[in-house]
Amino acid sequence: MKPFKIETQCVQGTYRPESGEPRVLPIAQSTTYQYYDSDDVADLFDLKSATHMYSRISNPTVSAFEEKIALLEGGVGALGASSGQAASTLAILNICQAGDHLISASTIYGGTYNLFAVTLKKLGIETTFVSPDATLEEIKGAAKPNTKAVFGETIGNPGLNILDFEKFSQGAKALDVPFIVDNTLATPILCKPFQHGADIVIHSTTKYTDGHATSVGGVIIDGGTFNWDNGKFPELVEPDPSYHGIQYVKDFGAAAYITKARVQLLRDLGATMSPFSAFLFHLGLETLHIRMERHSENALKLAEFLEKHPGVSWVNYPGLRSHDTYDLGQKYLPKGGSGILTFGIKGGTQAGKELIKHMELTALVVHLGDLRTSILHPASTTHRQLSEEQQIAAGVSPDLIRVSVGLENIEDIIEDFDKAISSVTQ
Repeated sequence: MKPFKIETQCVQGTYRPESGEPRVLPIAQSTTYQYYDSDDVADLFDLKSATHMYSRISNPTVSAFEEKIALLEGGVGALGASSGQAASTLAILNICQAGDHLISASTIYGGTYNLFAVTLKKLGIETTFVSPDATLEEIKGAAKPNTKAVFGETIGNPGLNILDFEKFSQGAKALDVPFIVDNTLATPILCKPFQHGADIVIHSTTKYTDGHATSVGGVIIDGGTFNWDNGKFPELVEPDPSYHGIQYVKDFGAAAYITKARVQLLRDLGATMSPFSAFLFHLGLETLHIRMERHSENALKLAEFLEKHPGVSWVNYPGLRSHDTYDLGQKYLPKGGSGILTFGIKGGTQAGKELIKHMELTALVVHLGDLRTSILHPASTTHRQLSEEQQIAAGVSPDLIRVSVGLENIEDIIEDFDKAISSVTQ
């Protein structure tokens, strides 16, 4: 397809039906595929054929979604997974094994932090966490001889800090390791990490990609830019005995990483995206450009309103000039700061709990990225198992309220928050 603008790619990119075929991407709800010659199946298992062998590894509907998200991000290929956590896990395990090491920004999603700090550690993969404010020299100083990747999030969750792509990508390049970026909260509409030095991009498609809170999923996109034949990644260069000696870099070139992730990791671990979920994610991508524009517009207006509200102590949103990483946001997310904001309500934990009860339009859910506005008071819900000291260390103060700003009329959203905050702080 010619290089149309990203809005057009969202609507019509990649899926091109033949004459008489469905105009809308169909759901191939099948585990298996029929062949008429054993040699054709042999080619599948020798990775000489691009057709489908089994839906754990590939499926026509999932492939269509993968192709579209790869187009939007500007990658050479993508791999759908059963969840965002699965995508993060596969992305790391594809290049790391026991005895290896990662460098990660410390301000990442709590689930990913725990994956790196606890679960991967049990598998023998160590992680060093660095502040997003660390200098380039400090990032490079965190490296070890066995460091295999640098990791960060475009928009930190829940801190909402904007990643300094230039600094972290320079660190990864200096170490000659790939730079992996979670682009979930920004999406390719607001930021394209490959244009800023990333080598691998991941998403929790559960969030804005879906946009309607219907399905759990994840995806890995390969930028095709990293030189895996640098002596640090022998599994991508040396013959793979499980595929008759295939050498990924030699045989698949720029798509070596994503091919290995599919035919090794997805094959063996089975964290497969379902065809029905892929259909919904593909459908979500068709309106992603419109939704992200409105999410960002509404979130900025709500943040500006909250900054002036007498019942609010502070507001954290990348689009506000008062935000610590406002300049980075203007540099890397010029189209908008996405739809998530946090603020502090006067009165601490009790006021936060009471606030939820007074919301009429805004729903209490443990989710974000939905087209419906939602709210959460982490100190009394998701982080209640931690002491107050531990909560603060995790970036969760007693007064913190997280808002996922939806697509409703902004005047209705503001009125809902105004009434609820006034009810509990006057």
